[in-house]
Amino acid sequence: MNSILNILIDIASTPAILVALIAVLGLGLQKKPISDVVRGGIKTFVGFLVVTAGAGVIEGSLAPFGEMFQHAFNMQGVVPNNEAIVALALTKYGTYTALIMLAGMAFNILIARITKFKYIYLTGHATLYMACMIAVIMSVTKMSAVPLVLVGGLALGLANTIFPAIAQPFTKQITKNDSVALGHTGNFGYALSGFIGKYVGNKEKSTEDINFPKGLSFLRDSTVSITLTMGIVYTIVALFAGNEFIAENLSNGTNYIIYALQQAGMFAAGVFVILAGVRLILAEIVPAFKGISEKLVPNSIPALDCPIVFPYAPNAVLIGFLTSFVGGIVSLFIMIATGTTVIIPGVVPHFFCGATAGVFGNATGGVRGAVVGSFIHGVIISFMPILLMPVMGDLGFQGSTFSDTDYGVTGIFLGKLADMGGQIAVVAGVLAVLALLIGLTVFGKKKTTETKEAA
Repeated sequence: MNSILNILIDIASTPAILVALIAVLGLGLQKKPISDVVRGGIKTFVGFLVVTAGAGVIEGSLAPFGEMFQHAFNMQGVVPNNEAIVALALTKYGTYTALIMLAGMAFNILIARITKFKYIYLTGHATLYMACMIAVIMSVTKMSAVPLVLVGGLALGLANTIFPAIAQPFTKQITKNDSVALGHTGNFGYALSGFIGKYVGNKEKSTEDINFPKGLSFLRDSTVSITLTMGIVYTIVALFAGNEFIAENLSNGTNYIIYALQQAGMFAAGVFVILAGVRLILAEIVPAFKGISEKLVPNSIPALDCPIVFPYAPNAVLIGFLTSFVGGIVSLFIMIATGTTVIIPGVVPHFFCGATAGVFGNATGGVRGAVVGSFIHGVIISFMPILLMPVMGDLGFQGSTFSDTDYGVTGIFLGKLADMGGQIAVVAGVLAVLALLIGLTVFGKKKTTETKEAA
């Protein structure tokens, strides 16, 4: 039994396999020829592996940057890192995490079936991480095993339905259609960035329309502009960190400036690979998902990982990352001045989440929206972990924590309910959210019917 459960968990938490199977199922339900089914499944599988490889290249180039930054400016504190905190938590809460994850995916499909919120969350690793955080918080309430898994699974299913829905009005502005949604753990922050951009910016002045002088027109190539920009950033940090530290601890003896430029180039290469993989995935998964929509969950929309929006505004990706990181640095100084727990800017979350926030801010407010939206996003993902840590029990102060906004919103909500009324409050709160979604669906149908009758 455990071996079967482990296989199911491995499939569900491996995005490439999970989404490839979804593509195969969708094409099969459309009764496509076997050759089309095989091709669609393989291309989707390979596309996700390409994106994963690109993300790995970026993370590999950002890891030494984070070490250089901490050494250069002598920073000590908590570093938000989803992988680190999950690895720590799984040693104690692994079984609950696995069961909540499977229950959450089932509840997500059920909620999409019975409500107007038709989002099927397909980002497996994000689902795993959210399930892990929920398992930790639910365990703190001392709830027994069966209700813990059921209530935790329902909470996960609700989160995986609600957060894509919150971001979807802005996602549609980016993609120009309603065929795909965003399934990532920063959706609350992305939606906030889009909302801010709407009021502070001008979407007619897009980041993608930046007018470079004729002699600098080559900067319109995103690969070139990202390489040059990150080369400058890496070099500045390397100068402060010093050749001795970098040569001994990071570069294996390579000159620190050469090493910095190499890592900047690797960063740009990772972005290039991600963009290629995203195009491959979208070309296959959207048509394939039509079968799921028609047969299992009518009008359902696949919610995919955040890099799906990167090709729509590559300049905003870079602007969003840099301004989100600046927001993290500003927050760092505020924390030091006020004597709170110090959250050191995590380069990986500020890239993936900050870049996505930049794309959302640009969609509604152009350059100014991208800058302001992602900067505020950077501040939020710096301070929100401070509020989250106390509800994490013994894991709250282990040198790392969850970083993205959706972890903060979900964790603080469940944690505050547990503080106010223990298990009963948590159950009541989760069921109240479900009732709200059902109520909005019923009200929406009634309003549509009245509109048709009036016409």
